[in-house]
Amino acid sequence: MSIELDPATQAAPAPPRAGRKAWLGLAVLAMPTLLLSLDISVLYLALPALSADLGVTSTQQLWISDIYSFMIAGFLVVMGSLGDRVGRRRLLLVGGAAFAACSVLAAYASSPEMLIVSRALLGIAGATLMPSTMALIRTLFPDPAQMAVALSIWFSCFMGGMTIGPLVGGVLLEHFWWGSAFLLGVPVMLLLLVLGPSLLPEHRETTAPGRLDLVSAGLCVAAILPVIYGLKELARDGAGVGAVLSMAAGLALGVAFIRRQRRLADPLLDLRLFANRRFTVSLGAFLLTGVVMAGVSFAAAQYLQLVVGLSPLEAGLWLIPQNVGMVAATLTAPRLLQRYQAADLLAGGLAVAGAGLLLLTQAGTDSLALQVTAMTVAAAGIGVPMAVVTNLILAAAPPERAGSAASLSETAGEFGIALGIASLGSVTVAVYGGRIGELLPSGTPEPLAAAAHESLAATATATASAGGAGAGVLEAAQVAFTSGFIVVSGIGGAVLLLVAVVARAGLRAR
Repeated sequence: MSIELDPATQAAPAPPRAGRKAWLGLAVLAMPTLLLSLDISVLYLALPALSADLGVTSTQQLWISDIYSFMIAGFLVVMGSLGDRVGRRRLLLVGGAAFAACSVLAAYASSPEMLIVSRALLGIAGATLMPSTMALIRTLFPDPAQMAVALSIWFSCFMGGMTIGPLVGGVLLEHFWWGSAFLLGVPVMLLLLVLGPSLLPEHRETTAPGRLDLVSAGLCVAAILPVIYGLKELARDGAGVGAVLSMAAGLALGVAFIRRQRRLADPLLDLRLFANRRFTVSLGAFLLTGVVMAGVSFAAAQYLQLVVGLSPLEAGLWLIPQNVGMVAATLTAPRLLQRYQAADLLAGGLAVAGAGLLLLTQAGTDSLALQVTAMTVAAAGIGVPMAVVTNLILAAAPPERAGSAASLSETAGEFGIALGIASLGSVTVAVYGGRIGELLPSGTPEPLAAAAHESLAATATATASAGGAGAGVLEAAQVAFTSGFIVVSGIGGAVLLLVAVVARAGLRAR
């Protein structure tokens, strides 16, 4: 069976097949994609060293870690629409140059404030890269089968960056200073600037509006940033007033943004995209899958370090099997799409992933092998659906809105991560809090009991210097956290199975 297209395009003549130059262009597009994911994983390893060197406070650490993703999420939709107007290659090259310059600025930051500003600018520059690369893939590969292969390779490069990030970061930080982690972006972007003009076609749709509505752009950024910030604060500190007010303000601005888009003849975001069932179902499946996998992965990372007792680097290395599994599954998607319907592949992959998460419900406090196996199964199950929905999202959008469609896909991913950590993270905390009291040994000293009721991380810190008296307290906290991990895994598995059923029905409906 051939790859499914949007019904409106099925009667069109067969599009031309891409040649050697297009595949070389894909290699160029893969470089910034690899870098963006590499940059995320390397930072976590560099954080302790740069914190000690610059005198970073705990609050500043959070901003250094979070501001990058905040700005990417806030500017993705704006940059996707801007690329449709001014040219996707032009935006990619400008963004690449800005990313290289900001990387140098971050590497040689002399204060925490300078590093935070540099990371914010890196986020804005990064927001130009993802939608531009995805939209240019559609331009390079008009043939649906080739586009499916190209998108699978592109997605695999992103996951590859997450896989090799801990290894590359570990080598750099062992032999060089912490700023070397940020300088990774410079040679990659220089290659993009040198090779991009000759290998990448400029693409600016003549039917797309030429002028960006600045009011809409401001409303879009002002709506997304507070919601993402509020979700992250909710995950970190619970349902505080600040987090709730931030999300409420963002949602109110989001309503104003949508109303403005409905009134404009040439909107920043064409809401007609959502009238396409395949686009909307695919985007919804992408969002919910991101929610589940982010929430479970967040708990799994803590489980590996605070329950099993692995170092951050060791935990990162144990993530390699699941990333390899996802990459391998993603690369099989194009061939599978030639034999099976997209709806069936999406549902089947999500069902496998859900089964993997349900397997995690059998975890104990020393179940490293089970955890790695189950997460690898889940990641491999996710690989095919992620490639399928990315292909469906781009194929369902009209060519002049490819940048906007790509940016919506990436924004959904960012929201999925934030919402997953906030919602499922809250479930983990709630289960932990409900169990820790009954598990603590009788006669536990008040300081240790207070730390145990706060979190597993606080318990690990408090018991490190408590000697034998803290062993029972730490074990109780680990059991309580494992209970939360089990509940979250069960919820995640059930949600993926439900999404599989609903998405299959939605994609098959005519």
